[in-house]
Amino acid sequence: MSQDDVLVRLDRLESLDAIRQLAAKYSLALDMRDIDALVNLFAEDIRIGRDKVGRAHFKQWMDETLRVQFMGTAHHIGNHIIEFEDPDRAIGVVYSKNEHETPTEQGGCEWVIMQMLYWDHYERVEGRWYFRRRLPCYWYATDLNKPPCGENKMRWPDRDDYEGAFHSLFPSWKTFWAEPPSDGLPAVAAPAPLEKFLATMRDGSVDPSIKTR
Repeated sequence: MSQDDVLVRLDRLESLDAIRQLAAKYSLALDMRDIDALVNLFAEDIRIGRDKVGRAHFKQWMDETLRVQFMGTAHHIGNHIIEFEDPDRAIGVVYSKNEHETPTEQGGCEWVIMQMLYWDHYERVEGRWYFRRRLPCYWYATDLNKPPCGENKMRWPDRDDYEGAFHSLFPSWKTFWAEPPSDGLPAVAAPAPLEKFLATMRDGSVDPSIKTR
């Protein structure tokens, strides 16, 4: 192995750790309401909505959202898959189990638990890794003592129930339930190419439209 090969592999290892730290830092900054620390994890020209660009607009949106919707939060991140598109760009999936102290219209609160994942795009700018985009995909949100069954698992106080797009990112969910079980020995697809595990699972599907609170 040449010195150049070693340097490339070392850079990849350091990049993997830096990207994993992004997800952990995001959770801590969000839960501790350090909005400056939070928005600085994103690229400086981050797009907010259709026509706003920059961390200041992101900070304003996050500040308004967190003050109105949540009294407190705790985000527990889990599975994290990262794949590189090139040395300075990567994609990833991060599981997150969250707890929310949520105000009600009556002036009290309810504890809402949530299971979700993030579909991430990462980019290295001037030697530092940032979020380029985070797409939250939700499975359920519900009162701590009322586990949700059936459809429309997103259940917040004072809101109609709705779906959260947890499975929409990957077409295999619908395919699995649409196809009957095989009577014989099933065929097994070839393994995904290196750095294409997520792309292979997504199979060209478009990003789902995510409904927020």
